[in-house]
Amino acid sequence: MDRLETRELAYFVAVAEELHFGKAAERLGIAQPPLSRAISRLERRMGVRLLERTSRRVALTDAGAVFLGESRQLLDSLDAAVRRAQRARQPGRLVMAVRPGSASGLVADLVRSAEVGSHDVVFTHDRPAALRDGRADVALLCIGTDDLTGLRTAVLTEEAPYALLPRDHPLARRTVVTVAELAQDAHFDPECPTVGLDEIVDRVVLGRLVTVVGSGAVERIPSEVAAVPVSDVLPTRLALAWPEGASRPAVTAFVRSAHAAAARRALDAKDTGAVAVQG
Repeated sequence: MDRLETRELAYFVAVAEELHFGKAAERLGIAQPPLSRAISRLERRMGVRLLERTSRRVALTDAGAVFLGESRQLLDSLDAAVRRAQRARQPGRLVMAVRPGSASGLVADLVRSAEVGSHDVVFTHDRPAALRDGRADVALLCIGTDDLTGLRTAVLTEEAPYALLPRDHPLARRTVVTVAELAQDAHFDPECPTVGLDEIVDRVVLGRLVTVVGSGAVERIPSEVAAVPVSDVLPTRLALAWPEGASRPAVTAFVRSAHAAAARRALDAKDTGAVAVQG
C-alpha cells in the first residue's frame, strides 16, 4: 500500500468526529461527494472498514476508533514538527514552558543564564502538552506528577513542601506541620489548584484555601500569608524536559546552562542560610 497522505487523515478525522458527511464536508470546505469517495478509497487502500454507514447514521467501527486516535496523533505530530522547524530558523531561540507562578526565581535564573528573552517563555498548566504540540522546546516539570511519556529529562533541583496558611491561622506560628494537621481545616486542598499563584494567595488570605506548594513559590507570597514547612510530604524534584528525538544544539546548551544556574542558586541559598545562622 502506498503511504497515506495527510489530507486523507484530515478527511477521515473530520468525518469521524462529526459522524456526518455533510457536516464534515462543510467543516473541510469541500463538497460532500468527493469526501465520500475519498473515505471509500481510503478504506479500500487500507483493506479495513472504518465507518458503518446507513441512510440514518454514521458510526465508527472498532478499527475506525483505533485509526481515529492514531490519525489525531499523527496530525498533531506533524503540526509540532512544523512549529519546531520554523523555530529552528533561529538557531539560538528556545521557548520554555513553565507553570504560572511556580519557581519564579529559578525560572528567572534559567532565562538569564541562557540569554533567552521573556517573550520566549510560555506559561501553561499543561507543560507536557506544550512540548508535544511544538509550542515549547523545553519545559520545567515535576518528576512524579507530570506525564513524562516520550520526554527526556534532566533533574535540576528539589523544592521543599510548604503549607500556605492565613497569617491568623492556628497553625501559622508552628515551625512545622503535618498533612493530618492541615486536613483538620475544612478548606485544605492537598492538590494545589491549577490556577495562578496570585489567585492561590488571594484564596488563602480570604481564608478559603489551605494548600501545599513548593519552596520556589514561597519567594513570592505576601506578609498576609504564612508559609510553614510540611514534615511528611516529600520534596518535589524539578527537571527540564524536552521531546525525545527532537533535540537541537540549542536545547543541549540550554540544559547545560540550566544545570549551572541551578547549582549557583543552591550555593547562594546555602550561603544565605549560613549567614542567617551566624547572625
